[in-house]
Amino acid sequence: MDTNLPPKQPLGFWKTVLASFLGFLGAHLLFCFIFIFVTISFIVGAVLSGDRSVTIRDNTVLRIDVASLQEIVVTDDLSSILPFGRSSEKPVSLTQALQGIRKAKYNPNIKGIYLNVENLSAGLASTDDLREALVDFKKSGKFIIAYADGYSQKAYYLASVADRIVLNPEGMIPLVGMASSTLMMHEALEKLGIKAEVFKVGTYKGAVEPFILDKLSEPNREQIQTYLNGAWEHMLSGIASARKLPIDSVRAFAEGGRAFAESQIYVKSGLVDTLAYRLDMEEVIARKLGVSSPSKVRQVTLSDLVLVPDATDEPKGSKQITVLYAEGEIMDSPYSQEGIQSDLASQLKRLGDDGSSTKALVLRINSPGGSAFLSEQIWHQIRELKKKFPVVVSMGDVAASGGYYIASAADAVVASPMTLTGSIGIFGIVPEASTLAKRLGLSMDVVKTSPYADLEIGGIFGIGINGLSPEQKAVIQGMVERGYRTFLSRVAEGRGMSVDSVDHVGQGRVWLGEKAKALGLVDELGGLETAIKLAAKLANISDDYYIHYGTTSYSFWDQLMSNSTSDGFVARVREKLMTEQERRLQQFLRQSFTYTGIQARLPYGYPSF
Repeated sequence: MDTNLPPKQPLGFWKTVLASFLGFLGAHLLFCFIFIFVTISFIVGAVLSGDRSVTIRDNTVLRIDVASLQEIVVTDDLSSILPFGRSSEKPVSLTQALQGIRKAKYNPNIKGIYLNVENLSAGLASTDDLREALVDFKKSGKFIIAYADGYSQKAYYLASVADRIVLNPEGMIPLVGMASSTLMMHEALEKLGIKAEVFKVGTYKGAVEPFILDKLSEPNREQIQTYLNGAWEHMLSGIASARKLPIDSVRAFAEGGRAFAESQIYVKSGLVDTLAYRLDMEEVIARKLGVSSPSKVRQVTLSDLVLVPDATDEPKGSKQITVLYAEGEIMDSPYSQEGIQSDLASQLKRLGDDGSSTKALVLRINSPGGSAFLSEQIWHQIRELKKKFPVVVSMGDVAASGGYYIASAADAVVASPMTLTGSIGIFGIVPEASTLAKRLGLSMDVVKTSPYADLEIGGIFGIGINGLSPEQKAVIQGMVERGYRTFLSRVAEGRGMSVDSVDHVGQGRVWLGEKAKALGLVDELGGLETAIKLAAKLANISDDYYIHYGTTSYSFWDQLMSNSTSDGFVARVREKLMTEQERRLQQFLRQSFTYTGIQARLPYGYPSF
């Protein structure tokens, strides 16, 4: 007998192998099925949404449910198409919202607006833009009724233009004033054994203070207090004017803490017209329309009006004015769709090279800044582009630091009175963890050919455990100061000011748009429409132009497939599957701890309006 034959495998072994194979095959078949199903769903959804038409009949009311006002939005196709998703109103961009209100003004079948914006999250400049559109809508003689179970302060400011303001009997309007908070991390970092080596130019450049101080510096506190006071007075004035109340009585209401009393106080103070429950609003609107029952009231939304042909008084000439949008941090990251990326510079270059019908460009900026290097690249392309046709910048809620850097290259700058702008300053942060390393028993022994060679290890702005020598600190500070001088020269050239004059209003200080105009940093006050009219004037086409707004709304599929790298694709999927709380935490950590390179940006402690 041949004793070298391999032993027979037990039956259980082959069962295990077969089960593993079938499991592997089944998993791959299931994945392929899900992938095909999702792909077909997206295609079918895109076709159906493209073919969807909206017919507006008589006795229609435009219902405005706006949770946020952004220049660029991503529609949530995933939840609206898949069977396990939840259907919800597609978000609209700020431009689409303004166009929708204008369409409603001129459509004879739309009799009024039902405003429902209790959870509004937006900057004050964007809120002002929407508010002005509502004021313009009222010129048609149509009504606006606002309702909320409870108004946020900003939502009430927006709703104050309504003909009738209704509040839930158990609701609240926290009209209490404005505040800005900054999370200070200096002591926490010290306890961890981490020190932030800060290099900056600008007395008011507050972005670095959370890392090096336990409370705000006096200059930073002064600038925050100044723009908070200006914004608060603007809001008080708007409310008092719309409600036909003395501004001092509205101020006294807020300062006296009366907002925390029972809801009848709002009626007695003239801030609200009546108290009612949400389900009763259908009857209220029906009576306003003069119809016999709520069933005869028809409603459309702003996303519906996106699909309705334009029948407004918007110019329809032959010369094109192009609008581009620059929203978010200025950063060059392949793993995020958010923010202002390097492709904006490419877009600007293509616009100048392709010989298109564009006769003027309006660049809408809503950015706190970011990478000084990328800001310079965009600045250069704007400077080159305006050799071919006029370029006008329209500032949104914020166009500061790097956002102002790129704006300064334009032929003209338009800002809202409530735009946060300026912050002409530069900084860099080098995390240094020598104390933490010592506690952990870590050390780094470096062999180098020159005194500065180890600055390249992990990049100049990477974390180190050996600390920086005085000579190394000096060269980094020199880089920052050189960046600031470049910033000053760019602004001086674009604004026709001396470098000393720019430095005087610079130093990292933030200004509201109205003050920025007085200082020469802004040419006119107004919104996007004001900027478009100015661009037409500069191009000598005031009586013969039309507006190409470009794309302000992207589908989830467009966003998901917008990056060619597998890492970028995976990052986008992961970001999409995050909860809102997880997304906010990720944003906070990125904003707080991932400064790389020289930065021209605002701190992240935005005012609470």
